[in-house]
Amino acid sequence: MKKHLFALIIIAAVVAIASYGYSKADNKRAIDKENPSIETVGPLKEEGKKVLVTMINTKGETIGEARLEQTPNGVSISLDASKLPQGTHGFHIHENGSCELPKFESAGGHFNPTNAKHGFNNPDGPHAGDLPNIEVKPYGLVSTNVIAEMVTLEKGKTNSLLKEGGTSLVIHSQADDYTSQPAGNSGERIACGVIAE
Repeated sequence: MKKHLFALIIIAAVVAIASYGYSKADNKRAIDKENPSIETVGPLKEEGKKVLVTMINTKGETIGEARLEQTPNGVSISLDASKLPQGTHGFHIHENGSCELPKFESAGGHFNPTNAKHGFNNPDGPHAGDLPNIEVKPYGLVSTNVIAEMVTLEKGKTNSLLKEGGTSLVIHSQADDYTSQPAGNSGERIACGVIAE
C-alpha cells in the first residue's frame, strides 16, 4: 500500500513539473531590447485572427485587397491588387483608419507608436508601419506577402493595428528609399485601405 502511495506521489510530481515547464515555454516570448514597449509577454491571444482590407485608388475604385493575419512572428500581409503603375512602390501602414479621396491625407503619417525615425536603413528606425517596397508587374498587377514584425492585431496593445479609429495600408507612387524623413521620399499616395474590424 505504501509503495503504491509513494508511486502515485512521484507520478503527480512529474506531471506537475512537466505542466509547469510547458506553461513557461508557452508563455515565453522574446523581448526586443530596442523597442520593449511594443512587445508582448505571455501567450498571443489573437493568433490566427484575420482582417480583410479593401484597397481603393484615388478615383475610389476597388483595385484589390490585403489579407492580414496574426502569426507568432507578427502580422502577415498578403496583398493582391491591379490597376497600379508598373515599378517599385512604397508600402506602409499609416496611423489613421481613414482613406478620404483623392489624396488619402486623412490616413495621417506612418504608424509609429515608438516615436522612431523612418526607414529600415536609418539607425534610429524603422517605424512600426514601415514595410518593404512592392513590385508591380506589367499590366499593373501585384501579388506579394510581407510580415510586419513590429505590429499586432491583438487589441489593447500599443502597437495594435486595431486601435481605436483603426489604421490603414497605403501604396505610394514611388519607391521608399528606406532612409529619408518622413516617408522615404516615396511620393504621392495612390492607393489606400482601412484596417478595422
